[in-house]
Amino acid sequence: MLGVLFFAVVLIWGTTWFAIHVQVGSTPPETAIFWRFLIASLTLGGWLGLAGRLRRVPLRLHAWLALMGACMFSGNFLAIYGSETYLASGTVSVIFSLATLFNTLNQWLFFRHRPSLRGIAGGCIAILGIVFMTGMAGAGGISRTGALLALAGTALFSCGNMVSRRVVMAGVDLPNAIFRGMAWGCVFLAVRLVAGGESLAGSTDPAWIGALLYLALPGSVVAFLAYLHLVHRIGADRAAYTTILSPVVALAISILFEGTRWTSGMTLGIILVLLGNLVTFARPGLLRLPRAVRL
Repeated sequence: MLGVLFFAVVLIWGTTWFAIHVQVGSTPPETAIFWRFLIASLTLGGWLGLAGRLRRVPLRLHAWLALMGACMFSGNFLAIYGSETYLASGTVSVIFSLATLFNTLNQWLFFRHRPSLRGIAGGCIAILGIVFMTGMAGAGGISRTGALLALAGTALFSCGNMVSRRVVMAGVDLPNAIFRGMAWGCVFLAVRLVAGGESLAGSTDPAWIGALLYLALPGSVVAFLAYLHLVHRIGADRAAYTTILSPVVALAISILFEGTRWTSGMTLGIILVLLGNLVTFARPGLLRLPRAVRL
């Protein structure tokens, strides 16, 4: 069962990037993201209520939850959607995998958890990969604007992770924190749309609607709950392998359906970014998947 959950998370998160690609350009990004997290938050909240796990949250913590929503469920995705107007979805997924390295740095800055030498080495390798991907090393590369937007989205997502940790430390369980964070993200997106004179109405295109439902339900609820179960059963370090493998799925989809063409610099950069993640999370004896995850 754990093996099924592990590879389900990899496949779902690996395919959400192409679903975002399908939505880009049809409506303002705010509209697509608003509906995604409105559906996801209502579904998650309904599940928590039916399971008897919906909990009250002290009013004093809602400022933190609002910040979490701004970072993790609105601002970061605005940057990610923007990056996909410049880059193939698989490339964006590789850059987003750096969230694990941003988390290592932010835990040092905000919680005084000093990174290991392995984490520092992995980060340096990944940064070198970004240099090659963007062509700064002389080889052909990707759009630097797209790469900066993807990095900004990744940094915001990591900040949201740090805020979620602060909320959990204050006594709120993670599913309830995520539910409130999604709700706050929807509020911010709605305010932005109304203030900008944009409509909240989404597209009626079947492909857009299909991508929306996929992102809201499997992508934002099912995979999230499955990932939490993995963290509980096999540990956060081993569950983190999903973030290394899912970009491989996204890259394969980019090649098949987006006609992505790779330069030597892009190829080397992608390999280095994935290697940097692997070096960061690989522990002695963990270079292969744990028994509990094998099918």
